[in-house]
Amino acid sequence: MESALIVSSTEKSLALLREMLSAASFRDIATVKTGGEARRLLLERDYDLVVINAPLRDESGESLSRQIASQGVSQVILVVKAEFFEEVSAETEEYGVLTVAKPINKTLFWYALKLARSAGSRLKNIQAENTSLKQKIEDIRVIDRAKCILISYLRMSEPEAHRYLEKQAMDLRVPKREVAERILKMYE
Repeated sequence: MESALIVSSTEKSLALLREMLSAASFRDIATVKTGGEARRLLLERDYDLVVINAPLRDESGESLSRQIASQGVSQVILVVKAEFFEEVSAETEEYGVLTVAKPINKTLFWYALKLARSAGSRLKNIQAENTSLKQKIEDIRVIDRAKCILISYLRMSEPEAHRYLEKQAMDLRVPKREVAERILKMYE
């Protein structure tokens, strides 16, 4: 994790959280004081971690934490008063929000930070795999459309169309999708 956003209405908490994140090797740390400012900032860019010190000036922080976590981009740590910890944790944990009780125990916060890093790494790997699979599916769709064109216009059988695409790709030293796209441009 490289970047973090701290959302806290108090200067003292901003300073403490910034210090702890800096010690944990976060290089790019932004701070805001309200949920509205956080939402605007998150529209402009993504952060690896968002730490919300609840309550905020304009809201409790729970809905902000759920919204950020449900977008699936950032890991979220929500810091709440100890008397509300159980209730807030129950409401936010299904979204993947890590909840920490105030006063902040540095050791406990480090554990939450480690969990957030671990979950963030796993999520990034899953997203990369998902992107790769989507690309493969799209490649298959384009290649299948090209095969259909070869079958209908050139009266090839499916194995002949498949072989033709493979041979053209090998001969031209390009991916099968590129050959398929050329065929689609030619006949569509």
